[in-house]
Amino acid sequence: MIKKVIVASRNPVKISAVKIAFEKMFPLEAFELESVSVPSDVSEQPKDNRETLTGAINRANNAKEAFEDSDFWVGIEGGVEKVKGEMEAFAWIVVMSGDLTGKAKTGTFFLPKKVVDLIDSGKELGEANDIVFDRTNSKQKNGAVGILTGNIIDRTNYYAEAVILALIPFKNTEMYWR
Repeated sequence: MIKKVIVASRNPVKISAVKIAFEKMFPLEAFELESVSVPSDVSEQPKDNRETLTGAINRANNAKEAFEDSDFWVGIEGGVEKVKGEMEAFAWIVVMSGDLTGKAKTGTFFLPKKVVDLIDSGKELGEANDIVFDRTNSKQKNGAVGILTGNIIDRTNYYAEAVILALIPFKNTEMYWR
């Protein structure tokens, strides 16, 4: 039986990350992914941990409301937060099914001052990256993490690991069932 997964994003990087994660966690199962554009109901650029998590939860919930006849709904929200005068970047992932929810956060890394200054002036992280690094639409490609690591960690794998972590309750239902 093919299980339907709704990815609450049209971003190809996020869709690929979800596909990789589900296939790695459940190699004997088949999945059909569908991407949808739904609101996060938070700022375009979430600027703290709580707002970013709320955005991921909202995306998963909004996808669930729009596509009730599915097995999983996945929300991914990237955010930034000031920590002791520096700005870290990260993302929250929320995976929902009819009866379970899994959550996980990516690793964090600190952004260069030029990028931070643009975010502080009102730019979204992807737009700031494009300006500083002379790129086009980097958020649908390698993103800040790929640019800054020379693609040693690309954005797809960066998200995929966190999606895998968010799938832990679904792999271990007997321990997470409520």
